[in-house]
Amino acid sequence: MEQERPGLQGEAFVTSLLQDLETSQLDDKEKELFRFVDKVNHQSPQMTAADMAPLLAVGYDDEAIYYAITVCALFNFYNRWIDASGVHALSDEAHRMGGKRSAGMGYVRK
Repeated sequence: MEQERPGLQGEAFVTSLLQDLETSQLDDKEKELFRFVDKVNHQSPQMTAADMAPLLAVGYDDEAIYYAITVCALFNFYNRWIDASGVHALSDEAHRMGGKRSAGMGYVRK
């Protein structure tokens, strides 16, 4: 079950996170994961096993790290496919609606 966070909620929380990870309301463990994913996005050819050490130190296991890398890679693939195939961008409102749906139901449709 997802924990309740004091302070910002919903879109305001996401906006604050996108503006500055380090001052966001994420806890230190979550921030470490986001730092790692940022490195996967921007510096993956230079990464080594040492880049995983901070994640292991805060309690992530190999499986969780594998899933983080996989989700990051899949989103990169999807974004490149969308860009190259000419699919039109979603409006801000469509993204907002999708975010609300995902927040309420997750990614799995039943």
